[in-house]
Amino acid sequence: MSAIAQTLFGKHASGLDDTEAAIVAALVRAPNAAPSRVAQRACEVLQQQSLGCEGLLVITEAALSRRGGMPLGEQLAPHFARQLIDPAGVPRQSSTLDARVQRPAIAALRRQLAELSGRNVEDGAIVVLDNASGEVLAWVGANGATSAAAQVDGVLARRQPGSTIKPFVYQLAFERRLLTPASLLDDSPAQIATAAGLYLPQNYDRDFKGWVSVRTALGNSLNVPAVRAGAMLGPDALFARLAAFGPAPSESGGFHGHALALGSADVTLLALTNAYRTLARGGLYSAPSLRGSSAATERRVAEAASVHRVVDVLADNAARARTFGLASSLAMRGFAAVKTGTSKDLRDNWCIGFTDRYTVGVWVGNASGEAMHEVSGVSGAAPIWHELVAALHAGRPSRAPAPPPGVVSQRVSFDADREPPRDELFLAGTEQGRQRDTAQLAPQRVHGAGATLPRGWGISSPRDGSRFALDPDIPPAAQQIVFEGERGVWWLNGRRIGQGSALRWAPWPGRHELELRDARGRVLQSVRFEVRGATLKSASAAARSGG
Repeated sequence: MSAIAQTLFGKHASGLDDTEAAIVAALVRAPNAAPSRVAQRACEVLQQQSLGCEGLLVITEAALSRRGGMPLGEQLAPHFARQLIDPAGVPRQSSTLDARVQRPAIAALRRQLAELSGRNVEDGAIVVLDNASGEVLAWVGANGATSAAAQVDGVLARRQPGSTIKPFVYQLAFERRLLTPASLLDDSPAQIATAAGLYLPQNYDRDFKGWVSVRTALGNSLNVPAVRAGAMLGPDALFARLAAFGPAPSESGGFHGHALALGSADVTLLALTNAYRTLARGGLYSAPSLRGSSAATERRVAEAASVHRVVDVLADNAARARTFGLASSLAMRGFAAVKTGTSKDLRDNWCIGFTDRYTVGVWVGNASGEAMHEVSGVSGAAPIWHELVAALHAGRPSRAPAPPPGVVSQRVSFDADREPPRDELFLAGTEQGRQRDTAQLAPQRVHGAGATLPRGWGISSPRDGSRFALDPDIPPAAQQIVFEGERGVWWLNGRRIGQGSALRWAPWPGRHELELRDARGRVLQSVRFEVRGATLKSASAAARSGG
C-alpha cells in the first residue's frame, strides 16, 4: 500500500484522502486494470461509505499516468485532474471537461509537434473555453508522448505572450479616443526615452512600413506602431487594463516599461485565453469555470464599442494579408477573431482566438525555455488552432457579432501610396475627418527621444547621458541609432562621420561622445551616451560607420 501511495500520489498511505484511498484499494485487487475499471471499483468503495464519485475517472487517469505501462491514449487530462482536488485534498463534485473536445485537442497537438520535430519543439498546451459560461471544455497541459517535462502544466505555466497582448493596447487607445482603426501610425525607427536609456523597438521582419493605419498595424502585428500606441497610454495604464482582463502580468507597469505593449510580462495560457474570451463577450469578464456548478460573477472591464472595433480587426483576413497572406492558418470559413504571438528569441509562440461559441488558446515551445528553430506563431501554434476551431464548427459556421450601439461605418480614403479606400468603423461623432487629425498627432507624442528642439539648439537626439540597450540576437545594422538636431557636421569620438540634420549610426558597445559642429568647425553641442547589451556580430560594419 505504501509503495502504491508513494508512486501515484507522492505521499504515505496514512496521508491519503478518501478518493485516493479508494483508488489504491481498487488497484490492490487488479494492479494492471484500465483506468475506467479502476475508477468503477473505486466508486463502489466510496459508495459503501456514502461518498460520491463525481470526477473520479479524471482523478484516476491522473494518478495512473504515473504508473508505468499505462496506455498513453488513456491519459486524457492528467493536468486538469489536479485542478479537481482542492487544497484540503477533497475532490470537487463535478467537472466541465468534454471528451469530445479534449480528444481532438490532444490529437491536433501531437500531429503538429510531430511536424515540428526537426525544429527543436518539444512541448505544447491547449485550452478551450465556452464563451457563454466560461466552462473549460479542453485542458491539454503537455504532450506526454515526447515531452521531457510532461508533468509541467503548460496551461498554468507563466510565459511571455508576445504580440497576443497588442489587441488590449489598441482597445484601450480606442476607448480613450486616442486612436481609431483608421488612424495612421508611423512605422519607422523609434527612440523612446525610458529611465534606463532609450528603447529601440524592432519589427519581427526587421523592416519598417512607414505610415500605416491601426488596422494594418494590428492585423500585421507591427511592433513599432504598437509601442507608439502603448506610449500614449503609459505602462501603468496598460498594466491596469491587462490586469482587469485577467492575465495579471508579473511585476509592474514601471518594471516592464514600453516593452509591456509587446508582451514582455509573463502570463498563463488559461488567463490569456480567458482575456480573449472577454473580448468575445464585448468586454464582459468572468472567471473560467472548472466545475460548471454555479453561474460565475461577471463585470464590465472595457467599453463594448472599442472592443468591437478591435475584434473587427482581428477577424479581418485582408488586414493581415501583408504579413500572413490570404490563405494562412488564421483564415476560417466563418467568423473568427485571432492573434498570434512570438516571444523573444523564439522561446514561445501562441495562437489565441475565438468564434461566436468558443475561445481557443494554443501555446507551443519548450518547457525548458530553450529556443525553437525558426518557428513563429503562424507556423507553430496556428495550425493547431485552425484544426481545432474547424472541428468545433464542422456542423455550423461561426457568425460575426452585431455591432453595439454607437458604432458606425464610414468610407475612408488614404493617400494613394498608403492604403486603398475602405469602409471603417468609428464611434459615432468621431468619424468626420477625425481619423486624419489623430493620425498626424499621435506619432508626434512618441517619436524620437523627446520633444524636438528649435533650430539652433544643437542636438535633439540622443540626450546627454542616454543609454542604449542592444538585442544580442539582432545584427547591429538593424538597430541603428538616429542622431538628430540642427543641420551641421557630426563627429563621434573625435572622428567626422557625416553631415546633415539626421544621421543613422550602427551602434558600437561602449561610452561615446557625439559632437555637432557648424560649417566653420565650431561645436554647437556635445553629448555623451552609452551603448550596452551585446558584442558585435560584425565588427566591420561598425568600423565603417565610425565606431
